[in-house]
Amino acid sequence: MPLIALAAWLAAAAAPPATCSILVYHRFGPSAADSMTTTTAVLEQQLAALPAHGYRIVPVADLLAVLRQKVPPPASLVALTVDDGHVSVFTELAPLLRRMPVPVTLFIYPSAIGNASYAMTWDQLRVVAAQPAVEVGAHTYWHPDFRRERNRLGADAFAAFAAAQLTRPRALLHDKLGIEARYLAWPYGIQDEALQRQAQASGYTAAFALGERHASTADNVFALPRFLITDAVGVRGLLARLAGGPACVP
Repeated sequence: MPLIALAAWLAAAAAPPATCSILVYHRFGPSAADSMTTTTAVLEQQLAALPAHGYRIVPVADLLAVLRQKVPPPASLVALTVDDGHVSVFTELAPLLRRMPVPVTLFIYPSAIGNASYAMTWDQLRVVAAQPAVEVGAHTYWHPDFRRERNRLGADAFAAFAAAQLTRPRALLHDKLGIEARYLAWPYGIQDEALQRQAQASGYTAAFALGERHASTADNVFALPRFLITDAVGVRGLLARLAGGPACVP
């Protein structure tokens, strides 16, 4: 083997496997008002650190394409998601995305939009959704605990309840924003095979849970794991979570 080819082969063999990571944030602010807030300063540092350490921030659709096509990507991929529709998405995240344009998927539960004091209005969500590389998905209709509702309701009643929670947000997002929500985030990460089938029947093409690990082709596309990111994670913690792990395409 020629020396140049041998050197290239050794470098490739020594390189860590390319991973697929999905991050989930919730709210932002100048200070960490609660345990689920990420300060805007820390978020900005994280967005700068990811490409500086060899990660490629991509839309959810691009990461899913790698998993579906089972073609290893040239670099480790990171997709950013933000759950709930908190007003800080409009006041903090949207201005940051204008300075640092990266793809983000927002998961919204529409019952809160324009109704809850902590949530965006429909006009605010419309402004954010119009930004380049921002996609809006569903987070059910009012963010229920499916495990508790299953225990509370009979089998038929629960199936009807779950169907409404999955179909109503798609209909509202289409009516209010003119979009077809392709993706779903499970509240609290709770899901099972029956709910996964209902999500697919409701028109979603993928759904996201929690799990604190990388996504790979071994995962069900309706239960993809995500890393929960808060201010306490910081930059070092984020990079530590993403380091190593299984390749997204073994």
